[in-house]
Amino acid sequence: MNDPESNKPTWLERLSTLLLREPEDRDQLIEVLNHAYERNLLDADALSMMEGVIHVSERPVREIMIPRAQMDVIDISLPPDEFLPYVIETAHSRFPVIDGDKDNIVGILLAKDLLRIYAGENFEVRDMLRPAVFVPESKRLNVLLREFRSNRNHIALVADEYGGVSGMVTIEDVLEQIVGDIEDEYDFDEDEDNIIADASNVWRVKAATEIADFNEATGGSFSDEECDTVGGLAVKAFGKLPKRDDQIMLAGLRFKVLRADSRRVHLFQVERVPESTDA
Repeated sequence: MNDPESNKPTWLERLSTLLLREPEDRDQLIEVLNHAYERNLLDADALSMMEGVIHVSERPVREIMIPRAQMDVIDISLPPDEFLPYVIETAHSRFPVIDGDKDNIVGILLAKDLLRIYAGENFEVRDMLRPAVFVPESKRLNVLLREFRSNRNHIALVADEYGGVSGMVTIEDVLEQIVGDIEDEYDFDEDEDNIIADASNVWRVKAATEIADFNEATGGSFSDEECDTVGGLAVKAFGKLPKRDDQIMLAGLRFKVLRADSRRVHLFQVERVPESTDA
């Protein structure tokens, strides 16, 4: 006797039936996937990842790269005992190595190679470097991900139209576009403005906010000659990549980091502090 349950189509078969409608563009494909979600053929996580895969093919590297000002790098002129504390503090597995300037990338250093120091081996940073890979800002993320996989490379430097370094991108950054990142109570919608006023003289500001827009909203007068974004301005002032809850005073404004990860700052609280109040 046949089991009625065994005769039911699987969720994959039902999804295939929906896809037989042959959507003509990405928007229609996403509509089909959302319809499948509404019929409980997909859960929310699966739907989100499928949409992420579709959108990855549309996005260029420039939209997700770690800006130049927020790159954690090692200067080859420093002896290991000087940069080791920095390596431990930032806790990355790979570091771009520069020779005096971020436009002069001489290679990539893997943190695991530093273990040779503790093994008592003679250590010369230049001998440990892996070749640096450069990609244009316009490269599509799906193409970059394919190159990461085929070359077994996990990090690439992003070059601007003049050949300078405008940022860096890792395989984790690309995969995050598919699986998503971890949100917290300080997140706000990507479609909303970069600056949100929480109270009088208090704002939540995305690190990617352009300095000209920030000045207009807060009455600031910061120059954008050296840094284009609020994140770049603050990181330069801190002198390092700040962590959550780190604070700094700049021109009468207190910048407090609300959200940051091991590679970049995402969100600040900015408060105008009266002159009579101690920083």
